[in-house]
Amino acid sequence: MINVVILAAGQGKRMRSSLPKVLQPLAGTPMLGHVLQSVKQLADVSRTVVVVGCGAEAVKAAFGGHESLRFALQQPQMGTGHALQCALPELDPAADYTLVLLGDVPLVQPETIERLMAAAGDGMAILTTVLRNPTGYGRILRQKGRIVAIVEQKDATEGQKQIREVNTGIMLLPTARLAGWLSELKTSNAQGEYYLTDVIGLAVRDGVRINSARPRRSFEVEGVNSKTQLARLEGIWQDHLAEQLTESGVTVLDPSRLDIRGKLTCGTDVTIDVGCIFEGEVTLGDNVYVGPYCVIRNAHIAAGTRIEAFTHIDSATVGALAKIGPYSRLRPGAELADEVHVGNFVEIKKSTVGEGSKVNHLSYIGDTTMGAGVNIGAGTITCNYNGVEKFRTEIGDKAFIGSGTQLVAPVKVGAKATIGAGTTLTRNAPEGKLTLGRARQTTIEGRMPPVPQGYTFVEKAPED
Repeated sequence: MINVVILAAGQGKRMRSSLPKVLQPLAGTPMLGHVLQSVKQLADVSRTVVVVGCGAEAVKAAFGGHESLRFALQQPQMGTGHALQCALPELDPAADYTLVLLGDVPLVQPETIERLMAAAGDGMAILTTVLRNPTGYGRILRQKGRIVAIVEQKDATEGQKQIREVNTGIMLLPTARLAGWLSELKTSNAQGEYYLTDVIGLAVRDGVRINSARPRRSFEVEGVNSKTQLARLEGIWQDHLAEQLTESGVTVLDPSRLDIRGKLTCGTDVTIDVGCIFEGEVTLGDNVYVGPYCVIRNAHIAAGTRIEAFTHIDSATVGALAKIGPYSRLRPGAELADEVHVGNFVEIKKSTVGEGSKVNHLSYIGDTTMGAGVNIGAGTITCNYNGVEKFRTEIGDKAFIGSGTQLVAPVKVGAKATIGAGTTLTRNAPEGKLTLGRARQTTIEGRMPPVPQGYTFVEKAPED
């Protein structure tokens, strides 16, 4: 069993934001959320502790709902060693190891953590990497290949600054020795802080073997301290996600213009055009096509469906072989059956649309139960709100709703009913019959068109 401690107390001044650094979003998820997702995939985790400080209440509010998650307050912030000291009371003393992760190093992957755990053996392990420019990082000091110390940039000699193997801050420590080692830490360094890295020297003194592991991809250990670094890592991560999609068989027409802010699951022969954004949990079935510049959030799209350009789908489900868009909007609670057509500038909210029904032009369908084979004419509105309450509209199978119609809820349209164009329907329409509700057309003779003040209307004389 292991403890997991995530250091997340830093202020993040370089972010120039009121939002705590670990809550800054990366691919639509707070950085700390990415770390917790990796931890969730690990086996044999006894306790997970997040060390908070600056913005502590905001961090707790964002993640307090996570089961078995504990918080430790570091106030004031006196270094990484002090942060781990603050976490000690929350740890499971029976756990063999304590894994230290960083809330601002968000993309470390579970397989890398598992490799670090395997490397520890009966000693301890730290995650290192080799950088072309190691400036700012603690250097790994080795003797005969074995790690003997970590020296921070500000305390390093000129010779030590030439070392390119650096500490990532991620390490696996024996729980039983933590309290003793941490109690020996001193602040006699350039920062005047308790360095967790000084534990390495104490471990060497006590004869504990220090092993190491490295990540397969460099972005896994990239830290974020500014919006510039955050934007850079966002681009790297999006490239990685796009590569994963294409490797799985998805056709991504331009991977550089794809944005995934959550989890996207795709079937076979899926095609995604340029400029699309996927948020939350999205599932695309086999042979789904998503046109350019669509935004799809928390949605399930069944096989063979086409989503045309500039369509927005939010918390909705779409059946198989449907056609949606262009310029359509499906709002939360929209449930579309198979072979439904929803066309340009149509908005559907909290409604079910039956198999084969069509809403092709310039319409609003809200709080509606619609049967199969229904045809909704252009400019139709279900008037679902009276200013205080919302009411439902029911439309039976194979009904035909003429263009420019308003259905004032609560109202029912029977199966195979026809509602004449321009009708304002305020009472139920019986099945199988034509229902009209519009004023008789009248032509007024002799009416002159309006003219601006000071002008006189002169009728044009007929030509010879």
